[in-house]
Amino acid sequence: MTKKESLDLIEKLSNASGVSGFEDDVVAIAKEFSASFAQVEEDHIRNVYMKVGEQKADRPTILFDAHSDEVGFIVQAIKPNGTLRFLPLGGWVSNTIPAHRVRIKTADGSEVPGIIASKPPHFMTDAERKETQTIDDMVIDVGCVSAEEVTEKLNIAIGDPVIPDVTFEYLESTDVMIGKAFDCRIGCACLLETLQELSKKESPFNLIGTMTAQEEVGERGATVAMNNVQPDLAIVFEGCPADDTFSEEYMIQSGLKRGPMLRNFDVSMITNPRFQRFAKETAEKYGLPMQSSVRKGGGTNGAIINLTNKGVPAIVIGVPVRYAHTHYGYVAYQDYQAAYQLAVAIVNDLDQAMIDSF
Repeated sequence: MTKKESLDLIEKLSNASGVSGFEDDVVAIAKEFSASFAQVEEDHIRNVYMKVGEQKADRPTILFDAHSDEVGFIVQAIKPNGTLRFLPLGGWVSNTIPAHRVRIKTADGSEVPGIIASKPPHFMTDAERKETQTIDDMVIDVGCVSAEEVTEKLNIAIGDPVIPDVTFEYLESTDVMIGKAFDCRIGCACLLETLQELSKKESPFNLIGTMTAQEEVGERGATVAMNNVQPDLAIVFEGCPADDTFSEEYMIQSGLKRGPMLRNFDVSMITNPRFQRFAKETAEKYGLPMQSSVRKGGGTNGAIINLTNKGVPAIVIGVPVRYAHTHYGYVAYQDYQAAYQLAVAIVNDLDQAMIDSF
């Protein structure tokens, strides 16, 4: 793919509405993109399975995964004054939520703009100004004055998904992208581009891509997908939180324009050290930038995949995302490019003996 084609794909994925449990628009993009080079299937939780090339029982199966959902919200109740109570889908820090635009997606597919609102400072007491606001202190305002207006004119209902309202931009002067949902739509783009590249020649492996749902609420899609796929090896793509704007230099492990991150450890998984070593050696062999991380928090689909079957060796290739789990994020194009190039190089250098050694 050309750089423009890659950016166009990332833009579509980033702009798509797909909070946890409501990933249909992202699924549609993935199915359309991969239809020309993969056998595409979908399950009822909205996982997408993309099988590249002929699948043979005597071959090792390599799985590539990225999750399709983004953090967002869900309508909990409609207040008599026409504002909406809401709950989070995924992990949010409450002080990043208010004063941002959102879109409420209704049952008929239309999207209604709204603003996450909180009590104006003019009406706060001194004590309230010093308190940390929670989601219970916030509402979504859609410009209505009654609950009847919300339901009858806007067709908004309890249970409707709420999506951050952000439009993708590519900043050519700095070669970075700004947008929403890079956790994990940048990983989804890596997944799709990797599969497309690997489809260009015959592989000694069964190659299967899974774009899994509901990762942000407990890796639920991956749990279902692993019931349907029994991989021998896995590469998980992520949009990982960047740490270069608030960490000391020696602690930066996922900075922008420093290459993709290979995660050794988080609270959910200790990465297979033999596969991890092979991935790092492959990056060095081909001159691809790479960062190595050990995280005291976090978790990925790799944890679920790693516990599948007899224990699947899995690595996580993360593209650094500044300000993940907020409305806006930054991603460097060169990090994205190196991420899928590393995945392709790893697969091209693998053989059965190497997989068995992991």
